[in-house]
Amino acid sequence: MQPIRSDRFLLLVVFLAGVGTLGIEMVMPRLLAPFFGTSQPIWAVVIGMTLAYLAVGYWLGGRLADRHPDERLLYWLIAWSGLVCAVIPLAARPVLQIAQLALRSVAAGSFLGALAVVVLLFAAPVILLATVSPFAVRLRIRQAEAGVAAAGRTVGTISALSTLGSIVGTFLTVLVLIPLIGTSATLFLFAGFLVALALLGLRDWRAAAMLLAVGALFAAHTFVAAGVKSAECRGCRLLTETESDYNYIQVADQQVEYSDGTVDPRRVLMLNEGQAIHSIYRLKYRQTGDPLDLLTDGGPWDYFVAAPYVYANVRPSDVTSLALLGSAAGSIPKQFLALYGPDTVIDAVEIDAAISAAGRRYFDMEDQNPAYPNYKTYAQDARYWLATTNRTYDVIGMDAYHQPYIPFHLTTVEFFREVRAKLNPRGVAVVNAGRPASGDDRLVNALASTMRAVFPQVYMIDTRRSNTILVGVNQPVGDGAANFSANYAALGQVIKGDTHYRALWLVMYWALEEGRFGPVREFTAAQARFNPFTDDLAPVESLIDGLILNEATRR
Repeated sequence: MQPIRSDRFLLLVVFLAGVGTLGIEMVMPRLLAPFFGTSQPIWAVVIGMTLAYLAVGYWLGGRLADRHPDERLLYWLIAWSGLVCAVIPLAARPVLQIAQLALRSVAAGSFLGALAVVVLLFAAPVILLATVSPFAVRLRIRQAEAGVAAAGRTVGTISALSTLGSIVGTFLTVLVLIPLIGTSATLFLFAGFLVALALLGLRDWRAAAMLLAVGALFAAHTFVAAGVKSAECRGCRLLTETESDYNYIQVADQQVEYSDGTVDPRRVLMLNEGQAIHSIYRLKYRQTGDPLDLLTDGGPWDYFVAAPYVYANVRPSDVTSLALLGSAAGSIPKQFLALYGPDTVIDAVEIDAAISAAGRRYFDMEDQNPAYPNYKTYAQDARYWLATTNRTYDVIGMDAYHQPYIPFHLTTVEFFREVRAKLNPRGVAVVNAGRPASGDDRLVNALASTMRAVFPQVYMIDTRRSNTILVGVNQPVGDGAANFSANYAALGQVIKGDTHYRALWLVMYWALEEGRFGPVREFTAAQARFNPFTDDLAPVESLIDGLILNEATRR
């Protein structure tokens, strides 16, 4: 059978199919993020299963091409890949919700849930697109005058064009399409594009009907779309949701009811799978301006302001600067400004500019308010920013750890050396380290063991919940727990005449009397059970997988 289109058109089809293949792959993690997060294991699912689908598609394409070397079949495979792709946005939300709920209490549930979803939703379009390259090789060898003698050149050309198309598809999707039109619209765009490409090759009314079907599915999705998912925190009502280059972002209003019947309205920030709250803003503070009304009942954000008091004879006026790596919507800077004054130097680092924008709009974040002239936010990677800043600080806080997995490069000896180099002589490094509900302290111990290899002393402040705040000091402090108690007592005398520091005094009381696992105490070298993490070896993911497995087997 004579080719329907020219040889150049066939090569163009190979290139454009490559664009579609990687374009669809880059959408996968965006669909998974709101339900299963964006951790390294989730990316392993996406990449691993894509490679598996490509392998199946290459095998299938070669078999089909040898049995039916008909150019029309190639275009029909592309058309069906586009039509199936158009079904994904409609099917994704219910499938993702079912997988998330079914596997929430299972060991490594996020990994298994993501695996199941990718198998169900993305197998068909990627496999069908993978058939294009081997099919095109078979057609081109048959059409070439040199025949088999040109096989090497033919395979090389097809492989190169497919790979170039994949490169274009990757950057086009990530840098242009998803930020510009969103995840679902990107999938529909690829669906329509693939069916239209097939229509050009086939010139068949049935392909045109498939293009109309893609349009109908897009219209149906637009009509029934009601956001990605609801806010899952207790007492929450979703206020807004958005997708950024890095995260799926939710802002919700939360009504917290105390035992006496008092209702406390709050605003919360959640990211990706929503298993953790990343910022809290008690809206009562808008009316009162009282730092007490910013406290979150012993959440980890509250304790950063108290970290410097492991030194002897620290007064509130001694704390004048903060660098916060992972500032989210600004809960910790807001507490520093309320307690230590509007002139406090605060350099906040948040890699996702969309989170900072949400902070300004919904959390009254002060970094662009002229009343707080020394508060700036930088949209950069935390470690890069730290390496390039020339300033030193009284407090360097680290709260860039997303749940459940954390960036390994913010847990290593090399990183903490960079932190210590940017501390003032009596400065402290403060790390928010999470624990599961059981209190398993392996992650806390691993981070403390690493910090102990860099800082002369490390202290632990257990929150009223399950987190532990780790404090590394830039110079030896002696008995830091005794210093903390003495500073607490001295502050108690101050607030008798000036109630401004009541919030700080209350946090210090919690640290001394209501820590879930104990009072303020030093972490000693004898307690270290882990080798310090390094840039070369930081098995954070495997450690956290062990925590997840342990929690699941306890049920």
